[in-house]
Amino acid sequence: MEETDRKILALLAQDGRMSFTDLGRGTGLSTSAVHQRVKRLEQRGLIRGYGATIDYEQLGRPLTAFISIRPIDPAAPDDSPERLRDIEEIESCWSVAGEESYILKVRAETPSQLEGLLARIRSSANVSTRTTIVLNTFYENRPVT
Repeated sequence: MEETDRKILALLAQDGRMSFTDLGRGTGLSTSAVHQRVKRLEQRGLIRGYGATIDYEQLGRPLTAFISIRPIDPAAPDDSPERLRDIEEIESCWSVAGEESYILKVRAETPSQLEGLLARIRSSANVSTRTTIVLNTFYENRPVT
């Protein structure tokens, strides 16, 4: 990948709403050249979308936790992601190697709300859980450099 494309990705990772004009200033390219490069990056799948960075504390979900899950019955179908898809507090679901099958990143309002969420996850997917509560986030979603 060219250095200019890396620079465009880094700038967009910092501010996904950056205009083509500002991207041009940051890369030394014309607005139309930047537009073409961004389109190519999107077509190649390097840019998969644009989104907002949410302040979950202000949204009312200040508690972040990682929940490792594994099936209670290892012979059961491996369909936990589908079973859990509609639980809105689950922000991310990763398939992992190791003792657990998946790790979920969740956002909750309170410890008691997290407790209820854990019960819903266990019953919906027939899994056991291991939970790690985040005390502080120093950085997250770091931009590409």
